[in-house]
Amino acid sequence: MAERESIVLTRDVNIITIPDGTPDTLSKGAMVTIHQSLGNNYTVITEYGHMVRIAGPDADALGMEAHQLHTLVSETSAEAVEKNCWEVMKTVYDPEIPVNIVDLGLVYYCNVKEIDEHSNSVRVMMTLTAPGCGMGPVIQGDVEKCIRALPGVASVDVEVVLDPPWSREMMSEVAQLQLGLF
Repeated sequence: MAERESIVLTRDVNIITIPDGTPDTLSKGAMVTIHQSLGNNYTVITEYGHMVRIAGPDADALGMEAHQLHTLVSETSAEAVEKNCWEVMKTVYDPEIPVNIVDLGLVYYCNVKEIDEHSNSVRVMMTLTAPGCGMGPVIQGDVEKCIRALPGVASVDVEVVLDPPWSREMMSEVAQLQLGLF
């Protein structure tokens, strides 16, 4: 697919408006332009200039297939689960920024505690690029969903904190290079 290709929706699709995070629907036949196709979601621009997010499971409405998320380790030890948590969090993106939330420096903490031999409890503390970000609950939900799907995870608690506040210095060098900040 060429960059910035316009696509006609093949069916009605649920969307989330950006940046306010309001759910809505786009109708079959609406024209959209792909802005970002990263992680398991699509950021598109509508024919009216609105930026919206279409979830990966609705990729068929765009004539595409949902991205397949996979884990690198099938073990269920706390150490293996933590490794998987960090890897799947790298598949979560702010819909306006083409860098994953880990490299953006939004994830402050990931702790995995063993409950029993095959199940673990996961606690994540993360922040947002801006305190009033309407997409915050959506991104938080994406993190919870991708971690909950991992083998060996019995419970997930994802807490959004605003202290310390996020700053550009929290981004990895890779993120800064991707965004042309070096």
